[in-house]
Amino acid sequence: MKKYLVFTALISLLSLHSCIVSKKVVYVKDMQEGVAYPTIAAPPIRIQKNDRLSITVSAKNPELAAPFNLDIGNYGIDADGSQSIRAGQSNNTFLVDAEGKIDYPIIGTISIEGLTIDGVRDLIWENLVNKKLIAEPIVKVELINVKITMMGEVSNIGILDIPDTRITLLDALARSGGLTANAVPNKVSVIREENGVRKIYMNDIESTNLFNAPTFYLQQNDIVYAHPKGPVPSAREDNTLRYLGLATGFIGMIISILILIR
Repeated sequence: MKKYLVFTALISLLSLHSCIVSKKVVYVKDMQEGVAYPTIAAPPIRIQKNDRLSITVSAKNPELAAPFNLDIGNYGIDADGSQSIRAGQSNNTFLVDAEGKIDYPIIGTISIEGLTIDGVRDLIWENLVNKKLIAEPIVKVELINVKITMMGEVSNIGILDIPDTRITLLDALARSGGLTANAVPNKVSVIREENGVRKIYMNDIESTNLFNAPTFYLQQNDIVYAHPKGPVPSAREDNTLRYLGLATGFIGMIISILILIR
């Protein structure tokens, strides 16, 4: 009888513990130690509508590049009487419009949708040289509004700002606090806009196949959605169930201990 009561008390303790500790998701759990997994090259990011670009032009003679830079700094006169540009805060940002174009100083309207960062740089460089505006320009182009939307069963729903323009799906999940206990690890989808249409890609974050997925490297404006196992309870319902489980486990443990003492 005493053995039975001790067993009952242990079961009650385990029930109480299970109400507190949630099962953790193991990422790429089929990855084996010592096995080499090939890596894929990160695909180049291509310009989309509503992207914001920082474009800066420089040259041996600063005054030649000045008309192509907005708010790049202040003019000054050097000791020899020549004009130069003092260091200042750059705000050379250009918004890609609904037609995939930007209006660039002097050069005019340029269509850049679908080009890579290097492609935009080369296009502006060619315009400057071919139109004999600057003989040897140095063009720097950066994408400054890379955002990823995190939705569904992640700990922190919201929008991630990616300053370095490169992020993997695992990185994005980590920055969002990981998956919740109600998430389905093999149903983490990425919604992406490609050539004017939206596509959805399903990912299994417990499998090494994730490394070869087309959405392992995320792109600007991607939407990551972690699917739930079942209906998602409201915050009040979730707390009620949690407290009910704790109370039931605690009461069962007390009763078992009292019976054991008697």
